[in-house]
Amino acid sequence: MSLPSTDTALYNHPLAKIEEWLRGQDCRQSDEDPSLWYVERTSWRAELYLDVEDVRVRYLEAGGGTRDIHRAFPYSLTRQDIEDAIFTGP
Repeated sequence: MSLPSTDTALYNHPLAKIEEWLRGQDCRQSDEDPSLWYVERTSWRAELYLDVEDVRVRYLEAGGGTRDIHRAFPYSLTRQDIEDAIFTGP
């Protein structure tokens, strides 16, 4: 079964499909907490947390290299909107 359309709100994706999407973005799931995911790009790294009402992102040491930047995106946004917001970096 393939992923729902990119213009579908994330809350209309089964959890297994959200996890498949994150793996497709080269994210890796925490061994200790299945809601926690890690992503690394050449210029930034982040933790994603699949919370009850939103996807929470913490860009590590992104604020001038000394502080983290936190963002949250509600599941009511489309998968494409969330993908664009998260994976373009801090």
